[in-house]
Amino acid sequence: MRTLLVVFHSMTGGTRQMASAAARAAEAEPEVGVRLLHATDAGPADVLSADGYVFATPENLAAVSGLMKDFFDRTYYAALGRIEGRPYAAMVCAGSDGRNAARQIERICTGWRLRAVAGPLIVCTHAQTPEAILATKTIGAGDLARCEELGATLAAGMAMGIF
Repeated sequence: MRTLLVVFHSMTGGTRQMASAAARAAEAEPEVGVRLLHATDAGPADVLSADGYVFATPENLAAVSGLMKDFFDRTYYAALGRIEGRPYAAMVCAGSDGRNAARQIERICTGWRLRAVAGPLIVCTHAQTPEAILATKTIGAGDLARCEELGATLAAGMAMGIF
């Protein structure tokens, strides 16, 4: 059985909903086991034992969240040279555009020599005031469906050996 690791950080619930939707859809693939881990709970052994990845982060100050960056800092060198060619996808819950956070994940994954199997999935909440930024988020059904599609596609491709 192949393993899909979904690593996320979420302060207001939006990114958690996105990551959970992707993981839930991936779990429907019987040939793939799914591990959904908060960034603080994921370590080098989790990265090394997975066959594919979804990295999900909120956009904080036009960047990946600090705890997601911490995850990458703690796991990068332990996995460097040991996970090349494995598939990944990125998801960003953004208040504005999310592109810089997506670029940061892409650069890290390029260093790991991972293979992007989809463009970054960015959900924009348009939260621009301190109150809106800190408020609990509810991701809409259409955006959650996009997250589910990403998780299902990645799991199916892993099961078929396409990625």
